[in-house]
Amino acid sequence: MARRRRGLPVNGVVLLDKPKGLSSNHALQRVRRLFEAQKAGHTGTLDPMATGLLPICLGEATKFSAHLLEADKMYRTRVELGVITDTGDAEGNVIERREVPSLTGEDVEAVLVRFRGEIEQVPPMYSALKHQGKKLYELAREGKQVERAARRVSVYDARLLAFEGTAFELEVSCSKGTYIRTLAEDIGHALGCGAHISQLRRLKTGPFDGDAMWTLEALEALASQADREAELMPVDVLVDHLPSLSVDDTSFGRLAHGQSAELTVDELAPDALARLYHAETFIGLGVVKGPQEVAPKRLLSTVARS
Repeated sequence: MARRRRGLPVNGVVLLDKPKGLSSNHALQRVRRLFEAQKAGHTGTLDPMATGLLPICLGEATKFSAHLLEADKMYRTRVELGVITDTGDAEGNVIERREVPSLTGEDVEAVLVRFRGEIEQVPPMYSALKHQGKKLYELAREGKQVERAARRVSVYDARLLAFEGTAFELEVSCSKGTYIRTLAEDIGHALGCGAHISQLRRLKTGPFDGDAMWTLEALEALASQADREAELMPVDVLVDHLPSLSVDDTSFGRLAHGQSAELTVDELAPDALARLYHAETFIGLGVVKGPQEVAPKRLLSTVARS
């Protein structure tokens, strides 16, 4: 007999304002326990020192969380010049100090131009990337260094918000996989003095911004489970960027049994993903197989069992 999963079948998305000093996983577990949810996942790690937007997916929403992993991001960060740390941030050990030259905001702006657009980054050792099955930060804590191949990422904008002579603040819009710590280190190197970040806050990820964020304290202050669940965003917000298709009763039955259905897909290309709705209720994702054929890609558990 299969073991019954503990917790409640809570489904939806909550936008957490992750506090400083808490890992993404610890923040996730705090939210899961608050909602008494059977299942939970997040959509992109934030370092413990970082704050800001961390979408938490509960229940059925975890099936669609990968779509946010590919999303663009926006951050605000404070860059400290003249000090290089082993982690690229203020929580690391200082490995070198350099004199900061006499700089102006215009000098920083001139360097920032070189870091906008498509650039190459070498991922930091203190990251969750894996080498031979082991996370790089685990190797780094053991005092080991491994070769890392440069990756191409896109920095859509790096806007100077403030300049204070030995520190400045940036707002960075970028593609997935961009390391803000590495960006700051590279900018510091280009300025001739090295750098690390002392603050990092995620402002946006994909379609979400900070307007609907909840702090842990605010979630804890809600009076009941019903009040918390009422604040959840629906599962399909994670795939709102995809086209939608309506499914009639016959097609719903076929899809629920893992079979392709005949649907009008207009101008959608083969292999395109689409949101599927039956009686205006989201049932999952389908993939276009032909001019009038859609196969189930990922359906809600309630649909797959129907």
